[in-house]
Amino acid sequence: MVCLKDPLVQKVSDLYEKISKLDSLKPSKDVDMLFTQLVLTCIPPYPIDVTKLCQKIQEMRSNLIRHCGEAEGLLEKHFSTILGSFDNPLDHLEIFPYFSNYLTLSRLEYNILSQHCSDVPSRVAFLGSGPLPLTSIVLASYHMTSTIFHNYDIDPSANSMASHLVESDPDLSKRMLFHTTDVMSVTDAFKDYDVVFLAALVGMDKKEKIVVIEHLAKYMKPGALLMLRSAHGARAFLYPVVEPCDLRGFEVLTVFHPTGEVINSVVIARKSPDLSTRSIDHGYINGSLMISCKCAEIQAFNPLNQMNMIEELAMEDHLS
Repeated sequence: MVCLKDPLVQKVSDLYEKISKLDSLKPSKDVDMLFTQLVLTCIPPYPIDVTKLCQKIQEMRSNLIRHCGEAEGLLEKHFSTILGSFDNPLDHLEIFPYFSNYLTLSRLEYNILSQHCSDVPSRVAFLGSGPLPLTSIVLASYHMTSTIFHNYDIDPSANSMASHLVESDPDLSKRMLFHTTDVMSVTDAFKDYDVVFLAALVGMDKKEKIVVIEHLAKYMKPGALLMLRSAHGARAFLYPVVEPCDLRGFEVLTVFHPTGEVINSVVIARKSPDLSTRSIDHGYINGSLMISCKCAEIQAFNPLNQMNMIEELAMEDHLS
């Protein structure tokens, strides 16, 4: 059982105490400093299994993830407001401090997605798009330039801000659609999508996340792809973790755990015609943990070229 004696857990706990005492999580010098320290603490590879944390630390982690989610939402609103003041907001996306990370993560997700799609998807749903839908914008602008993106968010103000960012762009304004609704109320519409992206903060803990995944398993069309974000190691103090066994109703194709500045793990799975799941293999490649089905492809994380992709291999052959 991992508890406060662990040096990383102690440091995260100390930062949590300071974050909990903040009057507001809106962007400010103190907020930015504390969350930057938290992220820098959790980025380096660290041999910790969050499922083995003691109950007290489990509760702290759960609260911390919610604080991170709230702070991230407020940060996005802040910069969406600033971007919305420009005549052409999309020309100024680089003012968002983590825009380069979104460029990297979106390209990574597209490269993994393309390994499992013979054609560019025609219709994609992004669940939990928020006031600053950078993933959808980057994918639509650079990687999936004919795809129609249906962005879902429960917050009407977030959708209003997001739609304002693209309305001056003649192309994206036609291909980026925004729906204000709880994703749990969406049913038959999911059968229209080739790919569904699930944002990291839709479902703030394991139980909430599984409820959403089960809903998608019920209504997505067989063969459609689900791409979602998870976390691994110490990064699990920042975001909820999705394990392959949580994806009932899906065939898990690839789980990718980056080791660089990109925080989120990437999971891609295919909607199955039944509710069974495949067996999962584990292995380490170039310092990044890969979890993959017997028939899945393996992605390598190369520090010199983060988007480098290894040729298709069978995991059992590689590990033997």
